[in-house]
Amino acid sequence: MRIAILEDDPEQSEFINAVLTQAGHTCYLFKEGRALIRKMQRETFDLVSLDWNVGDVRGDVVLAWIRENYDANLPVLFMTCRGRESDIVDALNAGADDYLVKPVPPPILLARVNRLLQRIYRQDAAAATQQFGDYLFEPQAGRVFLSDEQIALSQKEFQLAILLFRNLARPLSRAHILETIWKHSADIPTRTLDTHMSAVRVKLRLRPENGYCIMPIYGYGYRLEKLERERI
Repeated sequence: MRIAILEDDPEQSEFINAVLTQAGHTCYLFKEGRALIRKMQRETFDLVSLDWNVGDVRGDVVLAWIRENYDANLPVLFMTCRGRESDIVDALNAGADDYLVKPVPPPILLARVNRLLQRIYRQDAAAATQQFGDYLFEPQAGRVFLSDEQIALSQKEFQLAILLFRNLARPLSRAHILETIWKHSADIPTRTLDTHMSAVRVKLRLRPENGYCIMPIYGYGYRLEKLERERI
């Protein structure tokens, strides 16, 4: 998962990064709230960790911006030295999903982060199949069916398709998709994502009569929308 961390203490920032990276997450570190907001205007994150007091824009101001401008389901964790009851209540009432007072032991930090991610992005990795309307995915086998008809997809096309369905109606930035599917996005030509997205759209017949449509988001990325089926 892609996790943004707003923290201006270098030691604390590296501590959080080390704990979450070892657990398989990809962390992006920010010392200033404005830099985080600018990045969030261009890219998707799965969770954001905020400190209260940073150099420019306070964590509660960044939280207010997130709740007004970003995906409403984005998990936001406050991790700060401010441990007064009033601070905790204010942050939670403003839209934070959890609140930790530093110093935080690594097992507790990881447990809280995993709980938030599982609550929002719960996916049964062990499930043999995942059903989305008439689309049936077999993640372990890398197969997908539309109304019992198997659709031939390449490995990357399958990964892209199931990423879109698992994040239905959620805007996904190009950077998020490239990192998730291709891992090292810097080495991928810019048209590669668009070519694969077009192939998924055509092969899976993602059009209104089948109830789904891939929507490009100019300057940002893509979103898979569930639509009302067209009446004949």
